[in-house]
Amino acid sequence: MPGQEGRGTLVLGLGCERGTPAAELLALAETVLGLSGRSAAEVSAVASLDTRAAEPAMHAVAGRFGVPLATFPAARLEAETPRLANPSAIVFAHTGCHGVAEAAALAAAGEGSVLVCPKTKSPRATAAIAESFQSLGGIRSQADSTSSHIDSSRGAV
Repeated sequence: MPGQEGRGTLVLGLGCERGTPAAELLALAETVLGLSGRSAAEVSAVASLDTRAAEPAMHAVAGRFGVPLATFPAARLEAETPRLANPSAIVFAHTGCHGVAEAAALAAAGEGSVLVCPKTKSPRATAAIAESFQSLGGIRSQADSTSSHIDSSRGAV
């Protein structure tokens, strides 16, 4: 992806209620970076559940960091359940997966990735950070048959 050379190996996973204000999600993203002791320059992508792909707050965060937004179907995020630090039956009841922020971060960061900041909550959102130990230059979502990858600077790909 052009402009992504030299980016870091972190994926910022996000979950939010519909209509969450961008300011809340941006503040939460900054909070988890601070908690992990990491910098914005290390973020290579923002990731979430595909049903949040059109949320303005998601695009605001991806735009703030200048990285793509990768989204995944609930079934793909559910596959990450064994690696979650904070699986939730309540989240499963609402989304079909036991976690959004942690699972999306791990799914986008790929095999062998680890959580460097587990799920952190704000009133209407969650955020987590996963670190990858592989190249994330061409990060894309892994929807079953079609890509639901969104590059916040160019629209749907």
